[in-house]
Formats: sequence, C-alpha cells, structure tokens
Amino acid sequence: MTLPIIIKDTHRGLWYEDGVLKKVLEAGRYKLPLLQGWLGRPVVQLQLVDVRERELTIKGQEILTADKVAIRVSIIVQFRVTDPRAAIHEVEKYEERLYSDVQLAARRSLASMTLDEILTNRNRLSEDILRDVKETAARYGVSILRADVKDLVFPGNLQEIMNKVLAAERTAQAQLVEARTRAQTQQIAAEAQAGTSRIEAEAQAQALRLQSEAEAAARKIRNEAELAALRDTEQSAKAYAAHPALLRLRELETLKELSGSANVKIYVGFDRPGKAEEKD
Repeated sequence: MTLPIIIKDTHRGLWYEDGVLKKVLEAGRYKLPLLQGWLGRPVVQLQLVDVRERELTIKGQEILTADKVAIRVSIIVQFRVTDPRAAIHEVEKYEERLYSDVQLAARRSLASMTLDEILTNRNRLSEDILRDVKETAARYGVSILRADVKDLVFPGNLQEIMNKVLAAERTAQAQLVEARTRAQTQQIAAEAQAGTSRIEAEAQAQALRLQSEAEAAARKIRNEAELAALRDTEQSAKAYAAHPALLRLRELETLKELSGSANVKIYVGFDRPGKAEEKD
C-alpha cells in the first residue's frame, strides 16, 4: 500500500531510506509506502525544502564605526535555496546560519568605515556583505541575491546634529540653484543686449555704407554732367571759332530772347562825336 505525495514546484523533496538520503525529488506526484520497517522494508522519510526567493531581516544591530560612533543598523537579505541537500546537511539550520553570517559581515564592514563614509556611501556596506557572505552561503546551498541597508539609526544628539546639517545642505542647495538661475538670467539678458547692440551697429554701418554709396553715385553723376557740359562748351567754342557767323547768330538769338522780357534793359554803345573830333 502507498500514500500519494505531491511536491509543488515551489519545493523540493529529500527522500530518505533508513536515514540515508537516496534522492532529491523535483516537483511532481510520488508514492510513499505505508508499510515501513516490515519484512526488511526500509523506513522512508520525505523532507520538503522551500526553494522560493525569500527575505531575511537582520534588525537593530548596534555597531561601532571606525570613529567610535554607535549606530543601529537593519539589513534586509534576499536569498534562495539552490541546493536542498547542502541546505539540510551542511548546517543545522541554514536560515539561522545565514542570519549570523550576514550579521558578522555587517559588523566587519561598519567597523572599518567612518560615520561620514557610511552616510555618503551606503552601497559599500551592501557590497561588503555580498562579497563576504555570498561564497560562504553557497557552501550550504544558499544563494544571496541582494543585501541592502534597510535602516540606520543614530544616537539622539547625533541625529539632531545630522538634521541640522541636512537642513543646512538643503538651504545651500536652494541658494545655489537660485544663484545659478540668476546668473543664467543675467547671462541671457547680456547676450540679448549684446545681440541687439550688434544688430544696431550692423544696421548703422549698413546705413552709412548705403549713404556713402549714394553720395559717391551722386558725385559721379554730377561730375559726368559737368564733364559733358564742358565737352559741349568746347565743341561750341570750336564751332564759333571756325564759323564766326554762328557766334553772331547766337548773339542775335540771345538779344531776341531778352527783348521779350519787359524787365530787361538793353544798352547799345555808340562812339561820341566829340571824341572823334578830338582824335582828329
């Protein structure tokens, strides 16, 4: 006759016959004999081992730091049994052994650190615990997944001092942020002002350049006009010199134009008779 036994996937089973471990059972359905110790039949025992990930909390350990400050620390350890045989056979109670190993590792780590180092680098404690305990725990079938500092408690007067320090740090950080913001604002304003001044200077230089170019163009046109007028005058002078009658015709045309104006007086000079007689 047998008794059906079901092992869940969260556990493993150690099968003993007359106290001797025969096999490690995986998850599944098994038959446990009911008639044991009769007619030479072995006595069968089945011990279940939980292989799920679990947590172990080491609470309120008072430890002296390297600079002789007493602090209380709580550590949380996440672990899993990876070798059920070793977990049962190598140590009496693997959870209690793991508790002691983590506790001692934390004491060794904190005793080598000053208070300032603990405050600024809490990860070092976790790293030290993992380094010290991981290999030791593996020998009794336990794998440590992580170890973290859960709480740090300081003496009352030290806690008050730390609170003041933290408050001062927060105030300093706020002032630093405000100063940086103000400096950035001033820098942006200065850059904007410099940009505006540069644009104004460029616009003024452009206007002066355009004005200079316009004046130069006007002078060029004026000079060309004057030169053309001189050339015309020169050509007229040459024509008058070559043909005196043209000059006389020009004088008559001018007199005709002047005679049409009532405000113009024309004086024509004649030789006086008296002077002619004196010459005789």
